[in-house]
Amino acid sequence: MEIRLDNREFSNGDVYSGQLRGTLPHGKGKYAWSDGIIYEGDWEEGKISGKGKIMWLSGAKYEGDFSGGYLHGFGTMTSPDGSVYSGSWRMNVRHGLGRKEYCNTDSYDGSWREGLQDGSGSYTWTNGNRFIGNWKKGKMSGRGVMSWGNGDLFNGFWLNGLRHGSGVYKYADGGFYFGTWSRGLKDGTGVYYPAGSKHPSLKKWHRHFGYNDTGNFILSHDSSINLEELRGSKAVSRTLSEITTTSGLARNSGRMSERFHDENWSTSDPPRDYMGHGPLSKSARSVDSGQSEGRGKNPIVFEREYMQGVLIKERIMSSIDMSRKARPLDGPKEVTISACVSFLGGKWNYYLMLNLQLGIRYTVGKITPVPRREVRASDFGERARITMFFPRDGSQYTPSHKSIDFDWKDYCPMVFRNLREMFKLDAADYMMSICGDDGLREISSPGKSGSIFYLSHDDRFVIKTLKRSELKVLLRMLPRYYEHVGEHENTLITKFFGVHRLKLKWGKKVRFVVMGNMFCTELKIHRRYDLKGSTQGRFTEKNKIREKTTMKDLDLAYEFHMDKLLREALFKQILLDSSFLESLQIIDYSLLLGLHFRAPDQLNDILEPPNEMSDQESDSVASVEVGLPREPSIPPKGLLLVTHEPGSVNTAPGPHIRGSTLRAFAAGEKEVDLILPGTARLRVQLGVNMPAQAHHKLRQDKEESGTVELFEVYDVVVYMGIIDILQEYNMKKRMEHTCKSMQYDPMSISAIEPTLYAKRFTDFLLKVFPETA
Repeated sequence: MEIRLDNREFSNGDVYSGQLRGTLPHGKGKYAWSDGIIYEGDWEEGKISGKGKIMWLSGAKYEGDFSGGYLHGFGTMTSPDGSVYSGSWRMNVRHGLGRKEYCNTDSYDGSWREGLQDGSGSYTWTNGNRFIGNWKKGKMSGRGVMSWGNGDLFNGFWLNGLRHGSGVYKYADGGFYFGTWSRGLKDGTGVYYPAGSKHPSLKKWHRHFGYNDTGNFILSHDSSINLEELRGSKAVSRTLSEITTTSGLARNSGRMSERFHDENWSTSDPPRDYMGHGPLSKSARSVDSGQSEGRGKNPIVFEREYMQGVLIKERIMSSIDMSRKARPLDGPKEVTISACVSFLGGKWNYYLMLNLQLGIRYTVGKITPVPRREVRASDFGERARITMFFPRDGSQYTPSHKSIDFDWKDYCPMVFRNLREMFKLDAADYMMSICGDDGLREISSPGKSGSIFYLSHDDRFVIKTLKRSELKVLLRMLPRYYEHVGEHENTLITKFFGVHRLKLKWGKKVRFVVMGNMFCTELKIHRRYDLKGSTQGRFTEKNKIREKTTMKDLDLAYEFHMDKLLREALFKQILLDSSFLESLQIIDYSLLLGLHFRAPDQLNDILEPPNEMSDQESDSVASVEVGLPREPSIPPKGLLLVTHEPGSVNTAPGPHIRGSTLRAFAAGEKEVDLILPGTARLRVQLGVNMPAQAHHKLRQDKEESGTVELFEVYDVVVYMGIIDILQEYNMKKRMEHTCKSMQYDPMSISAIEPTLYAKRFTDFLLKVFPETA
């Protein structure tokens, strides 16, 4: 059908002039809506598709690619306020790579998703500040480097526009602070190196964070932007078309006009509630850079500990010692691997994780559809096993995979299926957490067992390798364990969700147990302790203590005062659990204790404020006003117990605790929630979100020289559980007890008779959590 030129006027006032094929616009044409919007460009079978230009009465205009009536492909949008975006579009939304220059001369160059900065990108403020790194939903999130106009620079991790995680802060005067941040505030341990002192190699830190040796962020090849290449690419998708007849064109013209309404390009992008984080305030800066006088051949450095921006502890050290000690935080950790899995390394460890995920997915998928029933004695027996061979190329029952061939064995599947349901764990959530695309990550072992530990991507589950002897103990105790956790929903004993074994093609066997992570919480765990009640060897060498080191009995310098009813509930369950383990002849178990400290109300003058960016009416990311005085933000004060409201807190069962909400004497013996002002409202359960006051025990004779503890009492949130319950008091342990008793006090060593072990364990915890008047 031939193409002809024609002019069409519609009853609603719209006008079209240009080429037609039959009755449909096809080729070049111009369409003017009655509300003033004008499009001029390509048409195809009645659809706006190809190159074109659209203009609004407000002054906004777009020139570029269209498809099916949408801005789709590459194009340039000029907003009424003068801001210009040039880059990729998807269905009227900025999506892909592009550059936006804002009306206040700010600019963003990088990746967009659904209209917001997302991925790798660089944002430059008009005042000279610049961020290069990762973005998520319009906010700085992930790895990135922020440089301020005053010369300060932060290289590390971000979350929702705030420093969050490990990083390095470089001051304009040459000083450095290596540490961790939480929601924009220093939180945890770190080291301050005054200007002129010897600090660790920054090259290692830069490579760790994804920067080159000059400190410049390395964008991947996929993230580099070449606007000319984008313009030349075939960016029009034909899948977005809408079939529009000539009569339909008139009927739908109002709807098409709405699609291109200039409100879509208003100044609401990015969000006006965007939060950022500026350079350290004068008060915080004085704490760090104000101590640079120690320059010389061996200047001093300061090892510090912060809680929500408040400096609570400081130790003066030699910069030479600290330069040897310091290393990137939260980086890859060396793991001591036991002989049973020492053959694993590099790609073999990857294969191990992949095989584990494949096996768990198979097991859960096979057992979940089976109708639920009560467990029988046979479900605990030798024949209660599921075995399957997983060839690389797949089979009738298994999918193909990219690992090596392996045999899979699942122990007591019906028992653990019922345990997962008893612990109120959804099978789909369990599989997604462990077997999802994000995979598992390896963590360092906190103990001497040499086991490998994996953590699920959402931190809910810990997977630990077992020795053969530990597997045998677990299977023997499983009927009693099942009975105990069924009768006591508040039990502090480790939650077991599955026990499995892998046999690789050359005959090596690796055994695993899946457990709940006791420290799965939105709060930062500042201290971790493994408490047995014994004293022989129960300390951690000072030079080995890191941010996430699990310390021991003699390292504990606090006692914790709790609400009367909370303490009663705690010790009622500790006695029940220790008696259960005693009846099974189990020893060497311990209380894993995690502490979240709240910043003290004192010393607000040295608190580092978050410097939250103010709300603005422009769509540029708010800038940081360097040098302007600000009032320091006061940290959340205290911990508040209020009557439990199920609709106000998350009542979903956690991976460790599923028990009832606890009652508190301070709230009139009612079930309670814990409020952390400005942070969260949390449900109080046994071992989870338990408030207490930590009283520091000042021991002058053992206090390390050069260490200053600034406070004696802290508000803390306590997390705890009983772990390592797979060691029987067998002949080997009896011999250990006999040998060590000749050298040390028999009651100071770990290996003692189970009844004495249980009594010592509870007596020690009674001192850690003393009764208050």
